[in-house]
Amino acid sequence: MPYSTEHRRKFNDLIAQLSAENRHKIKSKANGGNTILFVYPPEDEEKYLDEALILLEDASFIDLNQLLITYIDQIGLNDFKEFYEAYETNRSEVFKKNRIDEREDLFDMIIAEIGKAYLANQIPVLIHTGALYGTGIENDNIMADPIIIRHKIPLVVFYPATHKNGNLFFLNVKPASKYRCNLID
Repeated sequence: MPYSTEHRRKFNDLIAQLSAENRHKIKSKANGGNTILFVYPPEDEEKYLDEALILLEDASFIDLNQLLITYIDQIGLNDFKEFYEAYETNRSEVFKKNRIDEREDLFDMIIAEIGKAYLANQIPVLIHTGALYGTGIENDNIMADPIIIRHKIPLVVFYPATHKNGNLFFLNVKPASKYRCNLID
């Protein structure tokens, strides 16, 4: 299906689900979750993001590329490299809790940004989610956070993925979970 036809259908579906009169339906369709997974081909990411910036006026776009850079900058590049190498067997420990170091981690930063969007009464939209690949932070971890589950406004995750043999693959590589979310595909 051509990009223009496909993206129009997906955005119409997203806007309909985000409307105030339909938000209450999300949790019942998403096994208690409060997230919309907006799926698109990875190669079309910028096209979808450009359109989202125009159509989603009441959204707070949370750029995970930028958060990852901020996280590394806070630690310092050299310290980050040492930190990353020290956790060679479990790299996810660098990016989310379960470690001895009490620094704010990337996962904390993501949840804090979502919380800021909620405080501003905006729809939090995670973009450039490919930045999470290899961090051990999964969309399931984010979707299951109590801040997101309890809020009346859903979280929207822009999700670059493709279908192979009836399964969804994040970045064409990693099997994706569709549990606890509404899928716009």
